[in-house]
This record gives sequence, structure tokens and C-alpha cells, in this order.
Amino acid sequence: MSENNENNNDEWKKKLNDEEFKILRMCGTERPFTGEYYSFFEPGTYFCAACGNKLFSSQTKYDSGSGWPAFYDTVGSKNVRLIEDFSLGMKRVEVRCSQCDSHLGHVFEDGPKPTGLRYCINSICLKHHKS
Repeated sequence: MSENNENNNDEWKKKLNDEEFKILRMCGTERPFTGEYYSFFEPGTYFCAACGNKLFSSQTKYDSGSGWPAFYDTVGSKNVRLIEDFSLGMKRVEVRCSQCDSHLGHVFEDGPKPTGLRYCINSICLKHHKS
């Protein structure tokens, strides 16, 4: 690990609690059906818990049955960054915040219309603000 990465991690460790750091910065995953927002459907907007970047609208949130918050679209394609992920011996697409590069979750092509996408996002990566 480079000194810059170590310094950057030290800064994130000051800002995030241990669980947030594990998921947002180390690409961890919360256990299904345990997160604050998996069964939460109040109107509003979801922001990155690490930096406040606007990510998802409650209007695109749905119950995927997966145990994590699911959205069929983002608030804007420039608000997230998609990266091929070959961890766990399979090909997936990782979703990252475009502003702070935090890991948010993964996107799959088994979602509802109109996009057919399922952004499967860790609750701990999100902060909800009412409309």
C-alpha cells in the first residue's frame, strides 16, 4: 500500500466508523436483511454516506427480495462509477460513488422496467433525506 493510500485511509478512519470503513472503503458487504434501508420506502433522496454525493431517488427504489436496498436507476449516470469486478470467482459490476470512490454495492441486469437494472446497495453506504 502506498503512503498516499495509507494517509487517505487514516483520514477515512477519522470520518467513518469501523463498519462504514469496512464496507465503503474496503469493499465489504453488510449481511442481507439487516440494513436500515432494505425495507424503508419513505419519499426522498439517497446520498453517499461518505461524501454526500446525490445517488438515488426513492422513486426508483423497489423491493427486490434480496435483502439490500434496490434501485432501478441512479439520479444521474455521472453520480456513480461502474467497475468490472471479478472477485468471488464471478463477473459482477461494482457500483462506486463518482465523487469519493467509495464502494456502494453492485448492479445486476435482473431489475424491473424501464431499465432492467438492479442497483443492489449496502444501506450503510446511504443517507436518506426526505423530499
